[in-house]
Amino acid sequence: MGREKLREIVIDNFGVEDLPEILSIENDSFTVPWSENLIFQELHNPMSISKVARAEGKIAGYIFAGLIIDEGHILNLAVHKNYRGLGIATDLVSDVIDDLKENGCRVIFLEVRDSNEAAKKIYSKFSFEIIGTRKNYYISPVEDAVVMGLKLEE
Repeated sequence: MGREKLREIVIDNFGVEDLPEILSIENDSFTVPWSENLIFQELHNPMSISKVARAEGKIAGYIFAGLIIDEGHILNLAVHKNYRGLGIATDLVSDVIDDLKENGCRVIFLEVRDSNEAAKKIYSKFSFEIIGTRKNYYISPVEDAVVMGLKLEE
């Protein structure tokens, strides 16, 4: 797969048939991955916006977000290691922001590992700002979370 050739990315809703591929990406991406049960619950959570990015007939990445009243929260985002650096995470974030706006969201929050410069750079593209930290939020390794927020136009 040439990096310059891949651009046929389709963002779609997460379906139960996507669970095995999502679980594989999750386990490869995080030292403390979400469980299969937790990912499955996102599929059935009426407050969840769960999207996958499909490329070359495979799941290239996914994002899970939640909405309560007018407050959104990006809960999880990962891209398969073979598809990183191609803009898939940016596409997923853009799509979920649009969905949250359409559903009356006025502000979006997220947490990211303090050392995850790539993720912070993606969120900064959308004007997320650092609004605080959560000490020792992550384990394996123990690390602070940077809390970022985005106020949406009304």
